[in-house]
Amino acid sequence: MSMLRLYVRVVGQLGNELKIGFLLLGANLVLAIAQFAEPYLFGRIINVLTGAQPGGGKPTLDQLMPLIFAWLLFGLFTIAGGVLVALHADRLSHRRRLGVMADYFEHVLALPLQFHSQTHSGRVLKVMLEGSNGMAWLWLGFFREHCAALVSLFVLLPLTLFINWRLGLLLCILVVVFAVLTTVVLRKTESKQGAVERYHTDLAEHASDALGNIPVIQSFTRVQAEMNNMQGIIDRLLAAQIPVLSWWAIASVATRAASTLTVTAIFLLGTWLYLHDLASVGDIVTFMGYATLLIGKLEAAVGFINALFMQAPKMQEFFEILDTMPSVHDKPGALDVGRPAGAVAFDDVSFSYDGKRAAVKDVSFAVKPGQTVALVGATGSGKSTTLGLLHRAFDPQSGRILIDDKDIRDITLQSLRRNIAVVFQEPMLFARSIRENLQVGRPNATDAEMMDALTRAQALEFINRQSDGLDTVIGERGRSLSGGERQRLSIARALLKDPPMLILDEATSALDAATEKKLQIALDEVMKGRTTFVIAHRLATIRNADRILVFDQGQVVEDGSFDELVRLNGRFAALARAQFMASEEPAKKPGDGTVYG
Repeated sequence: MSMLRLYVRVVGQLGNELKIGFLLLGANLVLAIAQFAEPYLFGRIINVLTGAQPGGGKPTLDQLMPLIFAWLLFGLFTIAGGVLVALHADRLSHRRRLGVMADYFEHVLALPLQFHSQTHSGRVLKVMLEGSNGMAWLWLGFFREHCAALVSLFVLLPLTLFINWRLGLLLCILVVVFAVLTTVVLRKTESKQGAVERYHTDLAEHASDALGNIPVIQSFTRVQAEMNNMQGIIDRLLAAQIPVLSWWAIASVATRAASTLTVTAIFLLGTWLYLHDLASVGDIVTFMGYATLLIGKLEAAVGFINALFMQAPKMQEFFEILDTMPSVHDKPGALDVGRPAGAVAFDDVSFSYDGKRAAVKDVSFAVKPGQTVALVGATGSGKSTTLGLLHRAFDPQSGRILIDDKDIRDITLQSLRRNIAVVFQEPMLFARSIRENLQVGRPNATDAEMMDALTRAQALEFINRQSDGLDTVIGERGRSLSGGERQRLSIARALLKDPPMLILDEATSALDAATEKKLQIALDEVMKGRTTFVIAHRLATIRNADRILVFDQGQVVEDGSFDELVRLNGRFAALARAQFMASEEPAKKPGDGTVYG
């Protein structure tokens, strides 16, 4: 992305406040003119005082007062206008920083799971904070001072040629020389700053990864190793950053040197011109003021360009993520499905993550409302992907999925997911209170409804042990709870949602045998009248499922009830024997061929 295009996009992020931006732009133009007028008027006053006006003699107060009044007026206007512009620039910058951050956050939440599985959360957070902060800094600096500086350099500087072309030409030459020097510095640092930003991203990812796994680091005595890894990234970051800083230090020194050289050159040339009657004392004073003013503007412009180049890689990352389009979205005219009965059909569905190997291939089956269907198979056989397609974590490359005979791509995402509750193998709890975690399922749920869901999920006992009850904050990812407690809380969250369709992805995997037995009774009751899909590796938990789909390499290879599949003596029977034979064999009665519980 070119620097010009990048900056145009940054300006475009002002959104509905772009009009205010244009007003501030106009105000900066007026301020630049006022600042430009001050040295000119002061020079005219000096000319009057030194008798440079036609006719000679001492000036009268009537001659001086209009010039002094105008000079003071422009000075006061510059101060007052500068304060107002800075105030509104600050407000605009902070409002849009938060607005852009909110837009980015909403966009990222809508991105597919595949994006989040490939992009570190530390990077996503770092890009949000640094990208929005970088844009806010550019808006603030531009509208508060840099805009007036650029106007002075590119619009008002040439006008000095009309006051005294010799002194004006000297100013223009000095500014051009300085601009060339700045361009050289920019070319030297542009590519290097991109490498610096990549190391910053590595730093954020590593820190986030380590802070999210403190128990592992402490348990495996990895504190020093992690610190060494962090120090290595810091060393590489500094090695890349120092050359950039060195070049900008040269530019800073050159700016300060230019200030002294320009003022000196203007004074010497002005004195020579005065001695040859080619300039007045007022002209010298005026151009001394212009030299000081323009050097200040040059420093501001260089600071702006420096900041733009420093922030550019951060903002490019920001826009890269912002330009990532969700692969799953509502099509025009998508309908709200209301509350469907829960009939589900997969019609020749295929899906691949990488376009090479099929994760799901030619899957077809139909489920009646209220049925419980179990999906079994080896890890990576396509079970979770199949159910991910059902709630549109991604869309199939071919085939279609129907709910009550409606293609789910014709249904709004919100209404589809509102009617499906998912209990993941990893509980995925928020670092919030128990109440807030439950309200994810139903924001307007009452305490009584929450307690009922907790009771049915066998979670009431440990909730009652919490000092603050439902208002107990459970820490990041629910770490203050045990694995079984976290899972029961996530099940209660799904029960509270009360959808017509339910997905249980190894929902009881983190529970002990006694709690699992209690919970299974509760789940059996909850699943009545609700279309339920269960992913399970322990076959005993799906003994009463209406149907079992056996997956292998993305395909359904067997379909039937528990007893039917065992009698079929195929892949499912082999799984059953592997799980049950060891425990059942010693207890078998003579002649009893049963190999499952």
